[in-house]
Amino acid sequence: MNSEIKMRQAETEDRDIIWNILQQAIERRRKDGSTQWQEGYPNLNTVETDIENGFGYVMTVDGEIAVYAALILNDEPAYDNIDGAWLSNGEFVVVHRVAVDEKFAGQGMVKKLFDHIEEFTRSHGIRSVKVDTNFDNVAMLKILESKEYTYCGEVFLAGGMRKAFEKIII
Repeated sequence: MNSEIKMRQAETEDRDIIWNILQQAIERRRKDGSTQWQEGYPNLNTVETDIENGFGYVMTVDGEIAVYAALILNDEPAYDNIDGAWLSNGEFVVVHRVAVDEKFAGQGMVKKLFDHIEEFTRSHGIRSVKVDTNFDNVAMLKILESKEYTYCGEVFLAGGMRKAFEKIII
């Protein structure tokens, strides 16, 4: 039986579910020995701000929220100062705060999310997706490689250096 998987903009009533998913992800990062997301970011205020600004998106499986991500158009000041070089200089979609509900972990949800993000990018007439992650986020690094994102260098974000990637969407 095929599940119906959709991506939609997060709504105010999704806030507590999203925050719970992020808390699960923060704890997973800690258990993995990662320094990412261990200093009070992201937090509930981050979620509320994402939703208010229209940045918050959820991917649902049969109507149940499985994954959260922030998608921001053309705005990440930290990306102006890359130690390296982006593939493009035009409009872009930034992906931040990707988190999967533990109930859906290990099911390839983030790969499916990136498929939806690429379609979202195309539908907005944009040709580039940019994303960064911690050096020790092995799971995300593997996903970015499998989705053919190009390593472009390093950016300083959220108090530390992050690996930065870009994919040109055709």
